[in-house]
Amino acid sequence: MRELTRRELTADAGVAALFAAACLVVSFNQPRAFVVPLLLIATGVAFRRLLPAGALALVWAGALLQLASGLGPAVYNLGICAVLYAAAAYGGRVVRWLGLASAVVGALLATAYLEWGALWLGGVDRLRGLGVAGGGILAVLVLSWVSGQLARTARANRETSRREEAARHDADIAEYRVVVEQERNRIARDMHDVVAHSLAVVIAQADGARFAAGARPELAVPALGTISRVARDALGEVRMLLAELRHDEGSTPQPTVLDFEALFEQLRGAGLELTVHESGERRPLGTGHELAAYRIVQEGLTNALRHGDPAEPVDLTLFWADDGLHIELMNTLRDSADEPTALGHGHGLPGMHERAQLVGGFLTAEPDGAGRFRLRARIPAA
Repeated sequence: MRELTRRELTADAGVAALFAAACLVVSFNQPRAFVVPLLLIATGVAFRRLLPAGALALVWAGALLQLASGLGPAVYNLGICAVLYAAAAYGGRVVRWLGLASAVVGALLATAYLEWGALWLGGVDRLRGLGVAGGGILAVLVLSWVSGQLARTARANRETSRREEAARHDADIAEYRVVVEQERNRIARDMHDVVAHSLAVVIAQADGARFAAGARPELAVPALGTISRVARDALGEVRMLLAELRHDEGSTPQPTVLDFEALFEQLRGAGLELTVHESGERRPLGTGHELAAYRIVQEGLTNALRHGDPAEPVDLTLFWADDGLHIELMNTLRDSADEPTALGHGHGLPGMHERAQLVGGFLTAEPDGAGRFRLRARIPAA
């Protein structure tokens, strides 16, 4: 049970004092012997929530002293009901059941006491009426205990509801943090794909323009145009990604499989000898799935441009099946021992793996042992 505040303790003591004062006023014509049972029961009322077991013992002492003194029922006996209520509402398991036993035993004891006096003073006829009164005493005491038990159950239900609400709140916060983290990872992957792809194209075109400037200047102009266009497109995409960071929901358009042709032409303009084989009927995959397919193809072709042999063609196969889009990309690696190792670093391959897994697909990317690098992926239909 929770600890009572000073305000609650003061309120209980005040209620007990007012109860004792009212009983003294109402019972002013009673014998002086009633004062001690009154004080015991009033003290039990004062400590009924702080020490339910002690309060139960005090009212028992007061009731037994009342019977031993030969006193009749008095208004201060109502304090017993308050203590029985508190025993059920605030006491431990043992105290609760002791409270119920006290209600039953106390009612039987009071009835026997009253019936013995009635038999001694009024005979059998009065005895019959007291049998009904005894049932009433039992009902009042047990009802007090039951009311406390119901109050305890209601309080426990409120506490359970509060804890469930707190748990739901914590779960919502945790879910929000996961969503935010996933969104940040998605934007980081997009940023990497855009920047890495654009820089690879710009570097390839810049190298070509630098070599062509001396021998064939006319070839440098288209290369510089490609650099300008790719850099401008990359700047626009980076701005869109930064705009997403400032809003709760991204409302900017995302690339889809319809943008494959523009991507292929951009990479061919950067010097990549690309052969595309597409079969099957294109079908909608869903916005997230199409973005994953586009980014995987973009990152795979960018890696082929950066790490592949520029003298060898790159083969890209797109197969549209009932279960989604199957992607296979093959390119020849450069004659450098560091190139296969370089493919394993950075964010490119892990980002592609994560994109495929997040949409329920799969991706494998590794050298085939014959100097070529193979990427395979499946993007399921949404």
